[in-house]
Amino acid sequence: MPKVRFIKENLEVEVPEGSTILEAARAAGAPEGDRCGGVCACSTCHVYVVEGFDNTSEIEDEEFDILDKAFDVRMESRLGCQARIHGDLAVEISDESFEAFLDEHPDEAEAARRLRK
Repeated sequence: MPKVRFIKENLEVEVPEGSTILEAARAAGAPEGDRCGGVCACSTCHVYVVEGFDNTSEIEDEEFDILDKAFDVRMESRLGCQARIHGDLAVEISDESFEAFLDEHPDEAEAARRLRK
């Protein structure tokens, strides 16, 4: 099973091949936003695949369209709800996504902030 490491949070999880980065974040307890529920309708699950970008599914046109709404888009940007995992990855949750998580989960905000210290 592929391993996904969330760099800033120092978390790692093994997930079945074909899982999304968002599913991996949930499994690891990593604070990744998902305001739309993971249906590619917002950009709050925006992440950077720092290592293993080629171990993710190809980007579809719909994901490109939604990434246009995200802040600080880079070459290694992906939407966590769309990027399927096919090998080991190292991921950085964008500040935009982290802030969305804090807004969406106020009871978990303090614990999430501690993960990023």
